[in-house]
Amino acid sequence: MDDNLLFAILTIVAGLVVAGIARFIVRWLQKYAETTETQWDDIIVAAIGTPVQVGIIAISVYIALKYFDIVPEQYAWLLSDKVLNSIYILIGTWIISSLLHDIIHIYGHALAAKTEGDTDDRIVDLLELAVRYVVWFAGIMLILVNLEINITPFLAGAGIAGLAFALAAQDLISNFFGGAIITVDKPFKIGDRIQFDTFYGDVLVIGTRSTRIKTVDGRIVTIPNNKITSNSVVNFSAPDPKIRYTIPITTAYGSDIVRVKEILFEVAEDAIKNTEYFADDLAPKVFFQEFGDSSLKFVIYIWARAYNVPDEVKDAINVRIAARFAAEGIDIPFPQLEVRIKQ
Repeated sequence: MDDNLLFAILTIVAGLVVAGIARFIVRWLQKYAETTETQWDDIIVAAIGTPVQVGIIAISVYIALKYFDIVPEQYAWLLSDKVLNSIYILIGTWIISSLLHDIIHIYGHALAAKTEGDTDDRIVDLLELAVRYVVWFAGIMLILVNLEINITPFLAGAGIAGLAFALAAQDLISNFFGGAIITVDKPFKIGDRIQFDTFYGDVLVIGTRSTRIKTVDGRIVTIPNNKITSNSVVNFSAPDPKIRYTIPITTAYGSDIVRVKEILFEVAEDAIKNTEYFADDLAPKVFFQEFGDSSLKFVIYIWARAYNVPDEVKDAINVRIAARFAAEGIDIPFPQLEVRIKQ
């Protein structure tokens, strides 16, 4: 075997050994950092550990190729000092990116945890992502400058790309701030029963881009946050889950109006007393509303304990009304049917 090739291989092996030793030292430092109260040592060790090991191997390979004359002349440009400097810049960018990301992640979320809302948590997540892109973009630009590559077209392209991204991200940004407004203004919270447009259900997630609700028939509906903040939302859970139901009743002409009202009130009180669906601290109300075309129209206003028992409430009232009207001899008129004659 050629001596230069042998020395080159030994150099790379030595680099691998040194990297292995560095790995052992980094693991020891990580365990030691876990025993200290401050988190700065954890951040520094995590940021430096892997890049340093990769850097040792990369530099050992560079030395082996450059100083033992084993690379053909047509590839000699790969061994210039500019390549070595690029390696340094790459390792430095990696370390700075990891360092800033971990600082924001650990201390940013620690500060955000002290507040009630999750708007600041979303801002921290956004900063974590942004810092990586910014640092790596700057590092790549420095490498191109080091290699004497004109970066003006890249900067111009980045400006155009940034503008295009900003235009494309308008909806994303709008939804992001919509989520922040929902968090701060609190028109509803997770678990609340709401109605938005034609959708009626319980809030599952208030996300950065959208809010998801589970409708009463089990469907998951995803609604963009900017739609919610620019339209009306009905919250059935706030300030409390009680809700008033309106139950219309009709009787035939000739019915004793006073007696019908008494029966309807007795029915409502019986339902409140003997079922679990009604609020017993709010009295029901009964009104004779109007003389209809073919019937007398009454209405019961009654409060339920919660918004999620509409059918149970109506059933409890209607069953009792049917039984009492039958016992009292009060007729319920049949609905008029529309008859159409074909010509």
